Amino acid sequence: MAPKNPSSAQQKESAHQLEIDRLFMERLIRFTAKSLETATPVPFGALIVHSETGSILMRGRNAVGSESDPSAHAELRTVRKATKKLKSINLSGYTMYSTCEPCPMCMANALWAGIDRVVYGATIADANRHCRQIRISAKEVVRRSDMTCSVKGAFLRARCYALFTHPNMLKAFATWSSRSTSSSANKTRRTRKRSSRNS
Repeated sequence: MAPKNPSSAQQKESAHQLEIDRLFMERLIRFTAKSLETATPVPFGALIVHSETGSILMRGRNAVGSESDPSAHAELRTVRKATKKLKSINLSGYTMYSTCEPCPMCMANALWAGIDRVVYGATIADANRHCRQIRISAKEVVRRSDMTCSVKGAFLRARCYALFTHPNMLKAFATWSSRSTSSSANKTRRTRKRSSRNS
């Protein structure tokens, strides 16, 4: 049996949703890009929007460094602020846009919050060219859960990835790497000291 072709109404709705997604992702890119001219640039931004009305509930950027909090990813911070604003843990009926594919922690958080849709730009693989990542896709996190969430990406991938390759961001990534290297070096030195004391 031949598959049914989508109706003109479905095609129109799909085109309308595509335009809405483009509008909000472009807004998010502009919001995130503002950080690139600051002392603490970040390429990660998130935006939560009511899926039906299009009203913006909350937006945020990654603040791991500025808040000294490894969980302060853009998506997780934005969900935290959104639920606090609504005084509810339930974000069903909302769509989350992210400049980068949510990591497993952020995607799991979106599921726990009941978010209906996630639309992301750059991929985890894109981000992993510049910083550490857990290489489990957002769709895989959804597949392994008993909760539902529509995941769309990579959407406007090149535009979002441009946030990662901005000259100021590349300089910042170099310091992220040096912090990681310095931490590893300190750990190695501590291990050697313990070994020398025990020998």
